[in-house]
Amino acid sequence: MAEQGSAFDGPVVSSAHLAAGAMPALSEFEFGTILVSHAFERWMVRCMAAAGVPDLSPVDVLVLHAAHHRDRPKRMADLCLVLNIEDTHVVSYAVKKLARLGLVATRLQGKEKLVAATPAGAEACRRYGEIREALLVRSVAALGLDRAALSTLAAQMRVLSGHYDQAARAAASL
Repeated sequence: MAEQGSAFDGPVVSSAHLAAGAMPALSEFEFGTILVSHAFERWMVRCMAAAGVPDLSPVDVLVLHAAHHRDRPKRMADLCLVLNIEDTHVVSYAVKKLARLGLVATRLQGKEKLVAATPAGAEACRRYGEIREALLVRSVAALGLDRAALSTLAAQMRVLSGHYDQAARAAASL
């Protein structure tokens, strides 16, 4: 029989001192986010390598997919906004790298730089999608997760991201 109050009771977190506050569930969410974000970054890089484009960073992969989204050119500012990246230099570096590889092309429209996937970039995204369906979507679908609940969770994560952004702004003013 397990002892009451053992170290195995309570939420699964990375920092018990933060979980000791008024909302331990938020610490659980944060630990889950840490694990998911690192796993997702590994997945993106390895999936893109399997699709024939090795040596991309997670941000490079995100920028390529965002540039290809709906097959329309994107403004650099919109790529930063959609990906929630504050430092435009990070996206600019990724665009330059992707352009060197022939995966995106840029052009000026007035003073704004537009980024679009090239046919090679679109093909890399297509291959990535095929591999994603075969290796990730099928295995996740086999879990029998409620798709509506997963969609609700994604919406809640987007809402929480806004709270973290607001808290970051507040912390910057301290």
